[in-house]
Amino acid sequence: MVGGAPKLDRIDLRILSHLQKFGRVTNVELADAVGLSPSPCLVRVKRLEKAGYITGYGAHIQMQKLGSMQLIFTEVTLSDHRSSDFARFENHIRKIDEIVECHLVSGGYDYLLKFVARSVPHYQEIIERLLEAGIGIEKYFSYVVIKTIFSKQHYPIERFFGDHD
Repeated sequence: MVGGAPKLDRIDLRILSHLQKFGRVTNVELADAVGLSPSPCLVRVKRLEKAGYITGYGAHIQMQKLGSMQLIFTEVTLSDHRSSDFARFENHIRKIDEIVECHLVSGGYDYLLKFVARSVPHYQEIIERLLEAGIGIEKYFSYVVIKTIFSKQHYPIERFFGDHD
């Protein structure tokens, strides 16, 4: 165990990889896919859940089927760079439902945010509220997504951590 987490073997990695692609798979189907019998497979899944490797299960929603929406990436630069400035910004934006991703990055700006809004004017309302909130935004640049070519909902776990070519 490293840091209280069990060491993962190639079967654990296969389980994680398969579950992130097929979250509704039955235990019998999962066991078959990873080369185990159902009982040991279920024991491994429960162990992975308990250790925090699996944090939840959910449905991937095709948002466009629900109606019009706009995806926007935004680069944000803060005016000051003390740890308290970062914490204030992060604590505030964490509460905004339309911000679905936030990444602290290196390079020419501080954060890359991913917004989902009803429209560009809706996005602009959110940005204006952020600027008025006094959370240290010096400048921002917006990138309106014209078309999403693809968006993967899974990571190549086995390529990174398992046996691979």
